[in-house]
Amino acid sequence: MKIMKEIKAFIRPSKVVSIVEQLKANGFENITLSEAEGTGKFQDENAFVSQKFSVTDSKIAKLELVADDKEVDKIIEIISENGKTLNPGDGLIYVACVEKAYRVKTGKTNGNK
Repeated sequence: MKIMKEIKAFIRPSKVVSIVEQLKANGFENITLSEAEGTGKFQDENAFVSQKFSVTDSKIAKLELVADDKEVDKIIEIISENGKTLNPGDGLIYVACVEKAYRVKTGKTNGNK
């Protein structure tokens, strides 16, 4: 049975293109991207008060993908190498186990067609 992991990365919006290009070049093509706002310990010079949420102060991009457990280290390396600026606030990467995945079309689990 395949062990699947979800990788969720909160990254600088200016780094999205280079990260996604490298992920795709390495065969990771099923990626979800979202615009988000966040708050944290670090506040950069472009911080703002959100019009939508009273507690956020920074624009951030959220990148999500699910991959085989054996591919996680490579994905983390790609995101880190292409996402860093060496300044505070570069982002965070989370990895979580995926128990099951269902196809909306068929309702089948874990890759069964």
